[in-house]
Amino acid sequence: MEILACPVCKGDLELRSEEEEDDDVILGSLECAACSESYPIEESIPNLLPPELRRELAEQENLTQ
Repeated sequence: MEILACPVCKGDLELRSEEEEDDDVILGSLECAACSESYPIEESIPNLLPPELRRELAEQENLTQ
C-alpha cells in the first residue's frame, strides 16, 4: 500500500475491507487520511479516479441506461 497515494492531495491511503477472498480484497475502499476522500474497490478493482470524474462518469452511465 505504500506506493498508492490519493490522486487529489497525494496523502496516504488506508484500506477498508468489506469482503475478502484469500489475500484479495473483493469489496471495500481506500480512504485518504489527509483529505478524507474515499475510493471504492469493487470486484477487486480500485477506482482511483478523482471524485469529480467518477461523478461525471456515473451521471453519463445513468443517462445511457
